[in-house]
Amino acid sequence: MRIGIDVGGTNTDAVLLDGRQVLAAVKTSTTADVTSGIVAAFAGLQAQRAFDPADVRAVMIGTTHFINALVEARRLAPTAALRLSLPAGASLPPMVDWPQRLVDAVSGSSHLVHGGHEFDGRHIAELDEAEVRRAAQSMGEAGVRSVAVSSVFSPVNAEFEARAAEIIAAELPGVAISLSHEIGRIGLLERENATIINAALRELAAHIVDGLASAVTGAGITAPLYLSQNDGTLMDVDFARRYPVATFASGPTNSMRGAAVLSGLDTCAVVDVGGTTSDVGVLRHGFPREATTDVTVAGIRTNFRMPDVLSIGIGGGSRVRGEAGAVTVGPDSVGYELTSKALVFGGDTLTATDIAVAAGRAEIGDPSLVAHLDKDLVAAALRRIATDVADAVERMRTSAEPLPVVAVGGGSVLLPDEMAGAGTVHRPDHYAVANAIGAAIAQIGGEVDRVYAVEPGRRDAVVDEAKQEAVDRAVAAGASPSTVQIVDFDEVPIPYLPGNATRIRAKAVGELQLTDTKGR
Repeated sequence: MRIGIDVGGTNTDAVLLDGRQVLAAVKTSTTADVTSGIVAAFAGLQAQRAFDPADVRAVMIGTTHFINALVEARRLAPTAALRLSLPAGASLPPMVDWPQRLVDAVSGSSHLVHGGHEFDGRHIAELDEAEVRRAAQSMGEAGVRSVAVSSVFSPVNAEFEARAAEIIAAELPGVAISLSHEIGRIGLLERENATIINAALRELAAHIVDGLASAVTGAGITAPLYLSQNDGTLMDVDFARRYPVATFASGPTNSMRGAAVLSGLDTCAVVDVGGTTSDVGVLRHGFPREATTDVTVAGIRTNFRMPDVLSIGIGGGSRVRGEAGAVTVGPDSVGYELTSKALVFGGDTLTATDIAVAAGRAEIGDPSLVAHLDKDLVAAALRRIATDVADAVERMRTSAEPLPVVAVGGGSVLLPDEMAGAGTVHRPDHYAVANAIGAAIAQIGGEVDRVYAVEPGRRDAVVDEAKQEAVDRAVAAGASPSTVQIVDFDEVPIPYLPGNATRIRAKAVGELQLTDTKGR
């Protein structure tokens, strides 16, 4: 058995699975302290289907805590950025394009020193260790508690980043250090940004992960704990402490993975309708299609692994305005105040949930409180929702072929049974807790993204080398070797670089290798 939990801004969803069979599913309110909401979820599962905690083999949790902390600019550690790039790469200093409020929130300081590589591994300049020591001393005097180290083309050769980390650790014992080659992809500024964000979240990550772990052990469960990553795979708690930025998009990703399992469709569009927004993504071979462009998070450009998701302001709490002839739904929402502000709960605000109840699509609150609504207004609001969501699905298509639509999330009752351009809308069993199911069935992954100099006649050997490295990384992360396979592969020649330069990206995934409580 596995337990999957998704901690959202409003609700914490939990499921108990035996293989792919759902034994129990609950929704509880998310709590400010993280742990008590999860403890309540465990209790809810136990009440619905009694189980022996010793029989649980793994607990998987998806959380929005880290991206919320960044968006709200709260609980971020004083952070310094060290870039190894001189004499090149000095015109745009670290954090140059950050919103000022976030620079202030991380007490951001930057340091440029000599170092870095060309795309083929040649040195731009030798690493100046004395410069690094002086930078570290300056960081210490400024009270820095976390450091982000980036170097030009470090995904090709990470030697300078690794050496700089050794020097900083010696000068500033106890300071958390994040290295860009472990976090982002090719593209210095975006990779550096992702690394600084990660560094700023390290202290919070330790606190949150410890809280999650204590909630699990408090429920009597001794099985290992995993957190969901942006790409639909899992990481253990030690990895999560070091790389909190890898959890940012775990919510939409879990919903998409859960939709694939529940519907049996591995290539489709998924519409996850929550309380505030509807997230639209596309699954390819059972995994979310990744964004091919830079992803902006809280106003900061980054390039770490993120799913290609389009969010629109339509959810169960969306405000409905206008008359039958010209009705609008959203983008503003009553959010977590739904149970006090919506008409069906005795409030005074017309929401999409009221529309769903009036149309007979949901049984929530007191239906008599919306019996007076004009039927034409209800029908017009539902048409507006259907049109806006269909437009979003259409924008996510990349080919002329029809794309099946799977609707998940508690608010998906707002969607029609047929959608223009997509045909029948699939709304599988347990759709309301698809995110928790996606967390529970997540796999272990490994990825390589690097620029290779491909010599004539060696293309196949280079490709095989990249794929094997991705497989090895998945196994090292905890995947069962016999189940690992390549699920995504890209090969893009870079004509403006010499030496037949080719950017190769390979992603491998496999099933989590579980042991029982006796170590088998």
